[in-house]
Amino acid sequence: MIDSTTIVIAFIVTLIAHVGSKYVLRYLNHYIRGVPMIIIAIVLTLLILLVIGLPYQNYYANAKPVFDRLLGYSTVLLAVPLAGMDFKGLPVKKLSIVVVLASVVGALLPMGLAYAFALNMETILAFATRSVTTPVGLSIAQIIDAPLVMANLIIIVSGILGAGICRILFRNIKDERAQGLSLGLVAHAIGTVEAWTISPTAGRYAAFGLAINGLVTAVWLPVVLVWLLG
Repeated sequence: MIDSTTIVIAFIVTLIAHVGSKYVLRYLNHYIRGVPMIIIAIVLTLLILLVIGLPYQNYYANAKPVFDRLLGYSTVLLAVPLAGMDFKGLPVKKLSIVVVLASVVGALLPMGLAYAFALNMETILAFATRSVTTPVGLSIAQIIDAPLVMANLIIIVSGILGAGICRILFRNIKDERAQGLSLGLVAHAIGTVEAWTISPTAGRYAAFGLAINGLVTAVWLPVVLVWLLG
């Protein structure tokens, strides 16, 4: 049952966990690098819930409506770092090709793998949303009649995995623009958060990749799938 007191507690718990994860990450970086901040925040959230005795089911039921709305607002606010980007000398044509390829491959490859593993059609459609951030992915899922819970899970898990292995893949990639763009394209919102821990430049390019990829995918993917399934 949703009540205002539990909503406030859930919000405070989440805020403390995410602020605290930054300091925990700084400490861990002295011993081990590459741990995504989002993973630390999740662990801290669970630990706090255990200490205060708040069941996860109650936390989730009360926090989800609030953070679903805030997530939509934060996606729109990605325009702020985009406005601060220096577009002079930016290879727009090449970046456009990269984003379009990422959009197409990000949707068709997971769908192809789901089909190869003989998953049902609803699950295959849910995998089509893998490469975009949650608000965009859930909107697409509604249009193509994919299960929202499955789509949400796929988006979140892919973001966590992308943010988790990025440090390993970036060992031989020193260009922060490339690091940020790839995180935004592959790991969407969670990847963008991870990119900001690398540098402001990486964060801005991640926001660029996330926003443009979401826009491109939201235009072509539901139209194509509705046409094919119709």
